[in-house]
Amino acid sequence: MSAAKPLLCFDAIRERLRKVSLPGGDHVVGILTGGTVPAALVAYRLGLPLEYLHLRFRNPDNEPESDAPRLLAPVPDIPPGASILIVDDVSVSGATFRRARDCFPGHPVVTIAFKGSADVVLFPEIKGCVRWPWSVPPIVETVRIPE
Repeated sequence: MSAAKPLLCFDAIRERLRKVSLPGGDHVVGILTGGTVPAALVAYRLGLPLEYLHLRFRNPDNEPESDAPRLLAPVPDIPPGASILIVDDVSVSGATFRRARDCFPGHPVVTIAFKGSADVVLFPEIKGCVRWPWSVPPIVETVRIPE
């Protein structure tokens, strides 16, 4: 059995967001679904509008579902030339960020990951898996044995 993933608490995330130098931009785009909360936190901190990009590459068990990230909905309409901060929780191979950049030709783009590899990484010192405080724990069904 594998070891439990350590929980990264909101206090640590809030403090890191306060301390890290985030670049300026015109829009924040979160990659669904892992980037939903991280992008909202970045947009709130910077006071920027928030959009979401429906890309999927990995399943809930963090295994690739296909050869490349797939676009599942139309790309948000962002004015030409506007700078974009693309945010995800984790970037393992960088494939999702590369695909996201391709969705916004002609826009200056900066990638932000809370963990992994990106232009800006909030927790570069964390190498292993973590549990995010916004992750919903799995439902555990209680089995009752008749007496």
